[in-house]
Amino acid sequence: MNETLFQDLQQMDQLLQQTKDISSAFLAGIDKLPVDVAKGAFTPLSLPKQGVGASQALNIFKTRYEHMLAGNAGARYWGFVTGGATPAAIAGDWLTSVYDMNAANKDGASFYIEGETISFLRQLFGLPDAYTGVFTSGATMSNFSGLAIARQWLGNRYGTDVAQEGIAALPGIKILSCTPHSSTVKSMAMLGIGRNALVKIPSLPGRESVDLTALTAYLEAHTGEPLIFVAAAGTVNTVDFDDLQSLAVLKQQYGFYLHVDAAFGGFAACHPAYRNLLQGWEVADSITIDAHKWLNVPYDSAMIFTRHPKLQMAAFRNVGASYLPDPDEFFVYSNYTPENSRRLRALPAWHTLMAYGANGYADIVENNVRLTKKLGALIEASDTFRLLAPVNLCVACFTLNVPAGELPAAIKQFLQTMNENGKVVMTPTVYQGIPGIRAALVNWRTTAEDVDLVWEEMSQLISVH
Repeated sequence: MNETLFQDLQQMDQLLQQTKDISSAFLAGIDKLPVDVAKGAFTPLSLPKQGVGASQALNIFKTRYEHMLAGNAGARYWGFVTGGATPAAIAGDWLTSVYDMNAANKDGASFYIEGETISFLRQLFGLPDAYTGVFTSGATMSNFSGLAIARQWLGNRYGTDVAQEGIAALPGIKILSCTPHSSTVKSMAMLGIGRNALVKIPSLPGRESVDLTALTAYLEAHTGEPLIFVAAAGTVNTVDFDDLQSLAVLKQQYGFYLHVDAAFGGFAACHPAYRNLLQGWEVADSITIDAHKWLNVPYDSAMIFTRHPKLQMAAFRNVGASYLPDPDEFFVYSNYTPENSRRLRALPAWHTLMAYGANGYADIVENNVRLTKKLGALIEASDTFRLLAPVNLCVACFTLNVPAGELPAAIKQFLQTMNENGKVVMTPTVYQGIPGIRAALVNWRTTAEDVDLVWEEMSQLISVH
């Protein structure tokens, strides 16, 4: 054994304590850290010929990078839809690295942990047991998986096994959607369907929800043609929902494949005041839900649920690998996702679900929605900002009250200054042709005091400009 490795092995307890101390110090001060840190000058090191050992590597890391670390997992990172890991999820993620289990195994602890965690999640979301589920690396791979299953379903309608014969064996595919996430379009490109296969169905006036009259007209004009519809259950700008209950009726009538992108909107099911938004999703063919968003587990983690595990395995099964279990004899998770090498993403989720339960997640949802509506009310009452859409759940979409011609530059300058100040991070967007700003609140740490602090910062900045 390498001498440095051997020494680290002998000092493992001290190394873990040192790592724990660094972690504790970071987490204790996360709300005091700048939420976004601008990169300064950086000179990369050369790879050492003789390693310095784990403890010294930690010290060098602190010296080189600690000043650049930011509170992206803290209470005021409102840029993307990003949840910070709960204490239990951090514990589970640490153990995931310690155990280093291959989550593709057909039996043993990893197999049972993932199965039990998926069962917990079905219960949390109120999904029927008819859905199988599996962890993926994020919503992009989850949407990719859902569309791969849909592609296989479509091939069956034409009497073709697309996984065997390829996309060229099919006539032109059309993916219908009203407000698809960019990951859906990216997945279409990766699957060989092509971005141009997207058919945008109009939205309701002033909404990001599909116009059912327009959709019905399209379905009528293409009666008998196998079609795929990607529904939004929580759009990124306004957390708007397609009418899933009506889509379920149309699905029964026209027989299209229904994929629901509920990356973070699926967590509306956790709270009795909002779960009606998801009525009808229980008939979907596949559902995307993200875990590193409102479940508040570390990156990268999501789930794909489906009613078609046979189609899923047809798309992702391993063939010609004699060292792997026969997929026809053994259930192996790696035959149901793009990834063969699978980190045990279920373990942080298991820990946080066990630690806080259904009521804990209902409380997180309620708190984030209440605080986002508080921010929305402050914006609505302001003369310097205006809401671009009502606050539905956990995203406030707003803009500045400046002349239209000045708006793009004003927003760019406002966000640049605000984000560089380090108290909060938000992101730019465009809503119905109007440049705007998004504030997404899904972090378990966020409090009313954070909203007050951010509002004071926003008000001061706008008065300066």
